[in-house]
Amino acid sequence: MNSRVVIIPAAEIDTRGLHVCNLSGMRRALAALSPRPHYVLTDGFRVDGLGVPGLAVWKGDQVAACVAAASVVAKVTRDRIMQELHGEWPDYGFDMHKGYVTPEHSAALRRHGPCNQHRFSYVNVAAVARSKRWRGTVGVAPGVAAHLPAQLGDNVAMEGGPR
Repeated sequence: MNSRVVIIPAAEIDTRGLHVCNLSGMRRALAALSPRPHYVLTDGFRVDGLGVPGLAVWKGDQVAACVAAASVVAKVTRDRIMQELHGEWPDYGFDMHKGYVTPEHSAALRRHGPCNQHRFSYVNVAAVARSKRWRGTVGVAPGVAAHLPAQLGDNVAMEGGPR
């Protein structure tokens, strides 16, 4: 099996949005494949600009083995990243909740404030970042520089370049 993983940082997701980053990541991963596929199946939504024909498959990870395999690769990669982040930020319990909103993750977020690996565009993180307790530190854990979402202008296309 030929595969490529594209890791998109939290700051880029905050700036561009999760869906745009998902599409961009798929395009980047496909562009890095060698040999290039002749046809692409995507999970749930159409992805333009792939350079090859494709089909969006509703619940693709449940009905197409190749889509399910890509989903497993993405999940395992994410879990490994969260394990590594736990080494740097042990107070958040990333090794246990893997970044999902759990009662433990929410409690750690309230207790310590967001770190620079949190997605500030997510409602739960934004709420903590805006709270009085973290306002003096720009909503991040002490000693961490915040990344704030940049506003994209009208002249920015899906990939972030001029139209």
